[in-house]
Amino acid sequence: MRAFPFLRLASVAGVLLLACVPSLRAQSPAAPAAPPVAPADSALQSEMLRLLDALPAQSSMHALHVPSGRTVAVRADQPMSTMSVIKIPIMVQAYRDAEAGRLRLDERHTIREEDLRGGSGLLQRFAVGLAPTMRDLIDQMIITSDNTATDMILARVGKDRVNASLQALGFRDTRVIHTIGDFFRLLQAAYDPQRARWSDVQVFRARPPADMSAATMAETRYRFTADAAMWLGSTTAREMNTMLRGIMTASYANREHSDAMLRHLRGQFYNSRLPATLRYASGVTVSHKTGDFPPISGSDVGIIDYPGGPIVISVFTNSNRGDFAVLEATIGKIASRLVEVWK
Repeated sequence: MRAFPFLRLASVAGVLLLACVPSLRAQSPAAPAAPPVAPADSALQSEMLRLLDALPAQSSMHALHVPSGRTVAVRADQPMSTMSVIKIPIMVQAYRDAEAGRLRLDERHTIREEDLRGGSGLLQRFAVGLAPTMRDLIDQMIITSDNTATDMILARVGKDRVNASLQALGFRDTRVIHTIGDFFRLLQAAYDPQRARWSDVQVFRARPPADMSAATMAETRYRFTADAAMWLGSTTAREMNTMLRGIMTASYANREHSDAMLRHLRGQFYNSRLPATLRYASGVTVSHKTGDFPPISGSDVGIIDYPGGPIVISVFTNSNRGDFAVLEATIGKIASRLVEVWK
């Protein structure tokens, strides 16, 4: 989610019955086939810790070299704000529902004015009345982190059903906390409590209060995102890596749908973190999903395919007080260093 205060915002609710969860393909986030077990690389672990601790931010990471089973874990079980990384389990739920016959990937959904969401994504810039397919919405949710698409998918599959599936699969710390629209409405209420009653369209069209200074706004946004009750979603680096591994091994959907999810992740438009330098390397492909609220939060999770790989990696940063460009470069350095060492 690339969210800035001058962008227009809005909301949607997606509450369905818990009992609507389709039959589960796996019962635990440990369901993906376990890679070989190897001793932790203490030197590499220390290097990753130094890189992350140099940032004036809360940080965590988990990385797995699939062929050898080698891992690096830095605060990997610490719950972190996901921002748009939470769109991965939403994607998983949509494909599980397609497999169960609850939705069709080619069904079309007409975008209304009240569906529009600010922040990242392109659909908000088109005239209302556009009717993308569910497959199109999923693609935009991942590759451009489209917030309009995200809430339309959540309205279709149900936020509570996503969380019920996560719980049933054994993910203790991964859940959707708010829809995109509700997150932005809460942010507007942090600026001015009267905005809590605004309609979806009002939130989408919102502008910062005229009498609020830039410094006050920045501090309000920082405090807002530091409150776990206001997060868009929650996860840990280890759990998100387990989910990525499960997509790779078709543990949550069939091979066809799992491959489709991987294609969405490979299409990611924002490449300034994990693929920052790797995207120029021969034979390297990064399938990933970013999550951010610049300059406070910037995360990236994904699968790095290369000769000698793959690596599954999740890096999260929250409550950043430093240079966002340095934060992004650090995540890129972590990824390139792992590829260099794990051959």
